[in-house]
Amino acid sequence: MNLFQAIFENNPSHIAIRYQDRDITYDELRLESLSTARALKLLGVVDGDRVALMLHDSPEFVTAFIAACSLGAIVVPINMALPPEDQCSILHNSGARFALVEYDTRNTLLTVANEKLQQLENIVVVDRDGEESRAITLQNLKSDAASLAEPLFPEPFAHQAAFILYTSGSTGDPKGAVHRQAHIFFTNQAFCSEVLKLTAADRLFSSSRLPFAYGLGNSFSFPLLNGATTILCSEKPTPEIIANILSKERPTIFFGVPVVFNLLLEHHRSVRKLDSSSLRLCCSAGEALPAHLGEEWEREFGVQLLDGIGSTEMLHMFMSNHENDVRYGSSGKLLKGYEARLLDEHGEEVTAGEGNLWIKGESAALCYWEKPEISKTTFVDGWVRTGDIYERDADGFWFHHGRSDDCFKSSGQWVSPVEVEGVLINHELVRQVAVVEDFDSDGLPCACAFVVSHKVESGVANLENELRLTAGALPKFKRPKRYVFVDELPYTATGKIQRFKLRRSLRQKDNGSE
Repeated sequence: MNLFQAIFENNPSHIAIRYQDRDITYDELRLESLSTARALKLLGVVDGDRVALMLHDSPEFVTAFIAACSLGAIVVPINMALPPEDQCSILHNSGARFALVEYDTRNTLLTVANEKLQQLENIVVVDRDGEESRAITLQNLKSDAASLAEPLFPEPFAHQAAFILYTSGSTGDPKGAVHRQAHIFFTNQAFCSEVLKLTAADRLFSSSRLPFAYGLGNSFSFPLLNGATTILCSEKPTPEIIANILSKERPTIFFGVPVVFNLLLEHHRSVRKLDSSSLRLCCSAGEALPAHLGEEWEREFGVQLLDGIGSTEMLHMFMSNHENDVRYGSSGKLLKGYEARLLDEHGEEVTAGEGNLWIKGESAALCYWEKPEISKTTFVDGWVRTGDIYERDADGFWFHHGRSDDCFKSSGQWVSPVEVEGVLINHELVRQVAVVEDFDSDGLPCACAFVVSHKVESGVANLENELRLTAGALPKFKRPKRYVFVDELPYTATGKIQRFKLRRSLRQKDNGSE
């Protein structure tokens, strides 16, 4: 079965999408998906072509994803919050021939794009206000293709790539996890059926965006494969925006990352009371949810907050807490259809205590696009190396104990210490710098920079202020929240920074043992 067939088996008159005060039924969504498919065919899209989506969460994103996937093309969703240079890197790596972009994105893309994007043949603008007159627009293509025959959506063959989801991963270099249409159906049978238990009456809203694996399941595949309603919002999901959606659109399930739930609690207590009366369930992922945060959320709103863990490589959650079976501080239990094992540094099975987590399941990506070497070390005999350190208790709950490498997540997104260090070291007074994972006063992960400086006449306070300005070139979630000035950094005999010693010193400072 292809994606188009699977989605449009549902009640045609039921609301599929709620967007900007509009209700879009399944039948209307079906017609728009067909219209988009005709437009893509007219444009010249064929099997295997990469079609990039640089679109906000919107009906156009949904119909383009359905149409391109079902035609046999490979969809490449690109995070709209990325810097243009990073977006171009993804376009280049994927070899996208076509890109569907927002009206205000085209000029920026063309300005930044260089000879690396010679493979990009057509940029199609989604012009909702009819302002674009100099470019190909999706609206005009649909009109021109209206007389074409209804497109055929073939059954996907085994191991046929359907979409590529990019993650910065553990190196900071974007890696595209290649997925099949069947992977979408598997995650629907796993996390969605086992944990969410959707009905057509459910209305889902996710603060995580559609280009992320987490958001794609939350806002696209889960609601649409089950005849439910997805609530889409193109605006940045600030606490105020989310609060308005909760009160106005009345979702039954809300998805976020820990930092979002923490901000909403603060908003609730200091700005405006949240209306949580429609919620039956909340879900968290992206990084480990501190136990106290889950407990505070449930105590404040009377709604359980289910933490879980998934990855771009596995498409969605493979572990989760379940309704009325919650252990805050854990990632929950392994979902049906997945296998997990813990290995030590020598690759031997760990029977007790913590180890490196490996996962197996039918939603695992085929490989990383155009990265054979790292694919070999991540995807091994059907298993996927997550890079996370875990421990399993006697009751089957899994507990996260950090990373096996030096990367970590902040605000649900990967932070590569090397990338942050590369920005800070450019300051003329910085001699050496090392960035490690820290935790703020709410127990949420953030970056901390250990700095060895040249002689500072004006004192470290002024230097810290300057470094905060320097770090402004980075996305907010990558900027260090704490700066620690030291005389030297700890190194191994081979010249590698011993980051574990820096992390340990932070814990000792916070515990008052220094």
